[in-house]
Amino acid sequence: MSAVMSGVMTSTVYVQLLDLACGALLATAVVIVWRRRLAAIIRTFAVQGAALAALAGVLAVHARDVRLGVIAAGVLALRAVVFPWLLGRALAASGPAPGERETRPLVNVTASLLAVAVLTLIAYAVSRPLTALAPSPAADAIPVGIAVTLAGFFVLVTRRRAVSQLAGFLLMDNGITATGLLTTASAGLLTEAGVSLDVLLAAVVLRALAGRMRDAFGDTDLDDLRELRD
Repeated sequence: MSAVMSGVMTSTVYVQLLDLACGALLATAVVIVWRRRLAAIIRTFAVQGAALAALAGVLAVHARDVRLGVIAAGVLALRAVVFPWLLGRALAASGPAPGERETRPLVNVTASLLAVAVLTLIAYAVSRPLTALAPSPAADAIPVGIAVTLAGFFVLVTRRRAVSQLAGFLLMDNGITATGLLTTASAGLLTEAGVSLDVLLAAVVLRALAGRMRDAFGDTDLDDLRELRD
């Protein structure tokens, strides 16, 4: 059975599953940029975490790499369950309404979607040297990881609420992880675990910070907090 599966995963099915996982990664990044309701952003982030785990799982089965399989399981637990849960807790701590919106982003929805389209084109342009070095289905998908990273940075710098910025930071991390997996599928388990633990620590700290900001100042809109200066 494993031999048959390996044979299937080295053919068209492998490419299709890889494209499906990468397409889900990019689509969820666009949805996160598009949506303004923070609860919806958190749910979309959980879906993206599952897509990232599926990407790692496809690579693991194709390469028959147990370490990648363990990484896929860890990514599923952290990116699809733990991190969204922490974001939900941060949202609950930052305001009484679970459907709280990002009401005053620096860039409107239309301009944000156009910016993501431009960033995606840039990702494909700058990644051409990487894909040309070792042409393969995984290498051809590298621009998706870079595009997700750029989309996360865009969210980080254009949103005003602390929870939105935290979502942008985690979106960047998903893109970096996807790029690393696609660039070198043999990435060490300890390296991925170390990065995930760093991000987990940052998420916990920022969640606690959002709660403290809410308790002290009544809001987590960073522009409103700047007005408290003397």
